[in-house]
Amino acid sequence: MKRFMLTVAYDGTAYAGFQVQKNCPTIEGELNRALSGLLREDIRVIGASRTDSGVHALCNVAVFDSDTTIPAEKLAYALNARLPEDIRIQKSEETAPDFHPRHCESRKTYEYRITRGEFPIPVKRLYSCFTYHALDVDKMREAALYLIGEHDFKSFCAAAAVVESTVRTIYSVEVAEEGTDVVIRICGNGFLYNMVRIIAGTLMEVGRGRWSPEAVKEALAACDRTKAGPTAPACGLMLVKYEFFS
Repeated sequence: MKRFMLTVAYDGTAYAGFQVQKNCPTIEGELNRALSGLLREDIRVIGASRTDSGVHALCNVAVFDSDTTIPAEKLAYALNARLPEDIRIQKSEETAPDFHPRHCESRKTYEYRITRGEFPIPVKRLYSCFTYHALDVDKMREAALYLIGEHDFKSFCAAAAVVESTVRTIYSVEVAEEGTDVVIRICGNGFLYNMVRIIAGTLMEVGRGRWSPEAVKEALAACDRTKAGPTAPACGLMLVKYEFFS
């Protein structure tokens, strides 16, 4: 039995997230279906990041075990012929038999994209959050600095989430302007349910002038979801980088 690793890119618009759910299309469900049909085995992948409904990815990771004799690097080609066009394998390779993408040291980088304007731009509607409000990017950058480091991010986690710990480490938060777009790029060792979207929603409140940058520090210290900003829409979020260290 060998273990294989897939690097998966997808447009999450039509899916109820990565993780399999009853009666809902998911990325994991499509991967399981395509792999099981190709290999004629009952395949169940293990995903690295269980992205939410409507969230996109350039490089999520999934592993699975199989006795197949198909060369690892050829699996991507065979799978892409069976997957819907909004899911594509970017790379397939053999990995260590005990490698588990959620049980090793890693860094994830997400981007949250905001489009500013008087009116929405239809071609961006699935991949960015639209706002007609002016945003003070310098204040957003100032507020983002309070999030860097190891903190209890309970205020930035969906209230219904069940986790052992809400402590996470954020290595960097960048707020950049790209034409009419503002892009929040955040790198950390892991993220709680809705954490990046709540951070984005909170920084947007700062950018609009409704919050001071220092209010983000206060929200973080409160460990209370009601003290942070709103959850920004899923469409603006994309997983852009995944790094494994052991």
